[in-house]
Amino acid sequence: MTPRDPVPLTSSLGGVVKSLRGPGAPTAVTLGGVFGRWTEAVGDVVAEHVQPVKLDGTTLVVEVDDPAWATQLRFFEVTMRERLREVAGAVVDRLEIRVRRG
Repeated sequence: MTPRDPVPLTSSLGGVVKSLRGPGAPTAVTLGGVFGRWTEAVGDVVAEHVQPVKLDGTTLVVEVDDPAWATQLRFFEVTMRERLREVAGAVVDRLEIRVRRG
């Protein structure tokens, strides 16, 4: 293979993500798992009101559509982190919750 040969996107995406985010950045597979399998990991009801915004290392930033959901997530945080590990292969040590405006 020469440097000019085409490279499959799946082979190079992890390197691109790391170069954009720096060392310790989540892999493309982890990002795809969290964002692509969100509903499967958290369930339909939660996914209706809570959306992942950013995975920064092992901190997942989510947005909720109502302050009451921020309170609910505090009760379900451990379960949510376990489900993300099982379903998406993501290690989330901390959840940062933001309330969506407007």
